[in-house]
Amino acid sequence: MNIELTLHETRVIGCLIEKEIATPEQYPLSLNALTNACNQRSNRDPVLDLDETEVQQVVDALVRKFFVNEHGGFGSRVPKFQHRFCNTNYGTLKFTPQELGVVCELFLRGPQTPGELRSHTARLCRFGDVSEVEAVLEQLAQREDGPYVVRLPREPGKREARYAHLFSGEISGAEESAAATGPARTGEPDDVARGRLAQLEDRVAALEAEVANLTKLVDDLTAP
Repeated sequence: MNIELTLHETRVIGCLIEKEIATPEQYPLSLNALTNACNQRSNRDPVLDLDETEVQQVVDALVRKFFVNEHGGFGSRVPKFQHRFCNTNYGTLKFTPQELGVVCELFLRGPQTPGELRSHTARLCRFGDVSEVEAVLEQLAQREDGPYVVRLPREPGKREARYAHLFSGEISGAEESAAATGPARTGEPDDVARGRLAQLEDRVAALEAEVANLTKLVDDLTAP
């Protein structure tokens, strides 16, 4: 893979992908809307504080890389932007809806566990359980035109390993850890723990959906 993006570039692309899927009626995005999306206090890690000039500079760099273009429509009063990063007629990079949801959330929130990804992608795609997320991560890690994700060393005291995207370059130590520890294990010690985990995941997914609805309402009220 010969793509290497900065943090700000992945944030811009991630926001455009997210809004295209979650709020298509507001897509493409104006510079103001894109700046607000990049600086959201929720659903973002790290939280950024970019101004419109900085976002415009990132957009200009992505335009030169053919990952973003300006969308001009009849009667449009302000420039609006859309991504050409993947799943378009302008490039060869194609993802399934589930792969795209995972990549988008890794762009927006950084490294995450399969369980976190299942909850965080609820607005973008559907996963039946954590094993489906793991299968998609495995696909992204083994694609011939990739790899696009890698498993990170498991943190002390953590049950699940986190995964990171590779669109910003290789991550030192990640491949060695994956080879040494083998596939990530997410099995619970007993049926009670599994039931509790499922309940927690459902509650988190419901909260994520509620936050998404509130975010959409705020975006509607503040849209130019």
